[in-house]
Amino acid sequence: MNLVLASGSASRKALLTAAGVVFTADPADLDEDGVITELKAGGADAVKVASELAGQKALVVSRRHPGKTVLGGDSIIAFGDDYLSKCASLPDARALLARLSGHAHLLVSAAALARDGALLWTHASPCRMTMRDLSPGFLDNYLASEGPAILSSVGCYHFEGRGAQLFATMEGDYFSVLGLPLLPVLAQLRKEGVLAS
Repeated sequence: MNLVLASGSASRKALLTAAGVVFTADPADLDEDGVITELKAGGADAVKVASELAGQKALVVSRRHPGKTVLGGDSIIAFGDDYLSKCASLPDARALLARLSGHAHLLVSAAALARDGALLWTHASPCRMTMRDLSPGFLDNYLASEGPAILSSVGCYHFEGRGAQLFATMEGDYFSVLGLPLLPVLAQLRKEGVLAS
């Protein structure tokens, strides 16, 4: 097995598994908030931030797995001048969703490949997500149905499931909304010889 996923994301694991990619997972331990704060202070946009986080995760884990190709991934949401973080509780999730209701946000999913501490490739895929106006009743029902599982997603939604009901429109790559720009990743894995071409 020559591919290591530097992520604990259930969505990224599911996407790779469904595509028939064999891998092991070894999540990176990275101070994401610290990296985001530093990059934001330097004027980095959401594409740069997501790419840098994915790259750093791939690099960190590649040093633990000599000779193996490591895939790092990250998703970030930009809303106004803020980069959103994962919510710690369902009341926080409700407040975030109420804030996003009726507005567009930018979701960027990035992927990076590294081997032996060297970055091989990065790719970022921005998606424009427009939430419909969410009624308080809908939010109550949504949070009760989804429960704490949505706290694993930075926007408090799983677009492949009930989270699709939050949106009026989506512009971009479907797989990237789920957390990984899958088609470019598969193409690069073929170039690297990890997958058969």
